Amino acid sequence: MNPPRSIPRPRTAWAAAGTLALLALAGWHGIDRRALAADQPAAKAAPPVVATVATVQQQPMPVYRSGIGTVAATQSVTVKARVDGQLDRIGFTEGQDVKAGQILAHLDARALQAQLAQARATRAKDQATLANARVDLARTTQLIRDDAATQQQLDTQKALVAQLEAAVQTDDAQIAYAQVQLSYTTIVAPIGGRVGARLVDVGNIVHASDTTGLVVINQVDPITVVFTLPEEAFQDVNRALNASIASHQPLAVQATPRTGTGVLGTGSLTLLNNQIDTANGTVQLKARFPNPTHALWPGQYVNVRLQLGQRPDALTIPAQAVQRGQDGTFVYRVEPDGKTVQAQPVTVANVQDGVAVIDQGLSAGQQVVVDGQYKLKPGAVITAAAAGARQ
Repeated sequence: MNPPRSIPRPRTAWAAAGTLALLALAGWHGIDRRALAADQPAAKAAPPVVATVATVQQQPMPVYRSGIGTVAATQSVTVKARVDGQLDRIGFTEGQDVKAGQILAHLDARALQAQLAQARATRAKDQATLANARVDLARTTQLIRDDAATQQQLDTQKALVAQLEAAVQTDDAQIAYAQVQLSYTTIVAPIGGRVGARLVDVGNIVHASDTTGLVVINQVDPITVVFTLPEEAFQDVNRALNASIASHQPLAVQATPRTGTGVLGTGSLTLLNNQIDTANGTVQLKARFPNPTHALWPGQYVNVRLQLGQRPDALTIPAQAVQRGQDGTFVYRVEPDGKTVQAQPVTVANVQDGVAVIDQGLSAGQQVVVDGQYKLKPGAVITAAAAGARQ
């Protein structure tokens, strides 16, 4: 008897055929993708960034401390009457520059002139009485020699002469006092300067006790600027001031307008106050300025720069090259190849007039980016343009 034949399984055959087809399709896709990748061009590199660069300079730089100040008159005097009287005449024009000793006003002097005349008359009377007493004293002295008068009479006459001499001295004092009082009717400028608005009109009665006065005189040439600096600056200012005293070279101070450009005046430091204000942590300073053109005026606010000295070999870059990051200040330094840049941390000593003085991080001759930094990152490629060449 023959053994039974095995019956083929159609599903298994079909599965094997499907698997082979899938493998063939996958291989075709892989070959096709590699071909497409080979046909595509390579990705383009990022274009260089156009950036303005500047060279680190080594040069002398003045060391400044800056603050805000108020212009004040060097001297300010409210001119007042020193005696009571009627204002007769005014000898100045409002806003006029006057000199010390110039007549500003006259008061009615007739009452004081009469007092002076009375004092002189009293003196003349007392002098006549004194002369007669001296004659009597000489006569009594002679009678004493002739035993015709007593010692008591002589002593009485001597006392009378001394009393009359004292009376004449009192009269001299009264005359001097009356002359001084009379001189006060002519009011003169105690200082030179600019007069302000007239505070009393002619015809008014003025008194020595009046608080307003006749006019205010402000000395505006030279003029003073009062300013403050943080207490952290005290030691630097104190050292510089001591050095300037030893060298007889006062510290220079510049005053500039709060808005705009230009220099209003250059003067010298005259005062470093003897205490620090604990309320706001500042120290007060004062500088004096020649002011022939009256560019500085009392009450004006100004920016003040106090020069403490000079750095002989300071490293400087344009201030706009300095950037601020999370770790502090840095600049984009150009590598020696002149094409790539790196972020370089720097320590900035101070910034003045658009120039940053660098303490650490750079050396003379290196180049830094001063414009176009917002497009850069460390390792970026640049096309360098010199400062001032870019439009």
